[in-house]
Amino acid sequence: PESITAARKFLEGRWALEEFQVFPPGKPAITLTGSGSLNYDQFGNLRIEIRADEKSADVLRAAGVDELRDGVISTDGRAVVDMQNRTLTYILPGEPVGAKAAGPLAPSRPRHWEVKGDLLFLSTRDEAGKPLSTGRWKRVP
Repeated sequence: PESITAARKFLEGRWALEEFQVFPPGKPAITLTGSGSLNYDQFGNLRIEIRADEKSADVLRAAGVDELRDGVISTDGRAVVDMQNRTLTYILPGEPVGAKAAGPLAPSRPRHWEVKGDLLFLSTRDEAGKPLSTGRWKRVP
């Protein structure tokens, strides 16, 4: 998608998680075993929910991922599409856009996106541009 309107239309709908990895600084990559869903509606609301199995949840907690609650990583809210930077950024009530992110999956951290065919790749990055997390999503018909 090359325009904001086209990007929003492309993102609209339900997506299923195919693969998710977290890259804790100074530690090995964690490949999550579990499932996930991403929903983006016509109003710009974005809900991402990732369910980790017990073993993955324990490894994520040990690596310092604080966004995990009862085996679920969930973010929900209005998201702004930035075509120039290819990011989705949550607009959080009471927080300025671009607020300092506490963890690799913090809602205030922009999600960088890339489209390849019918797949959506989302990632978060640290301040130096190194990946903190990556996810591959496939559209649900």
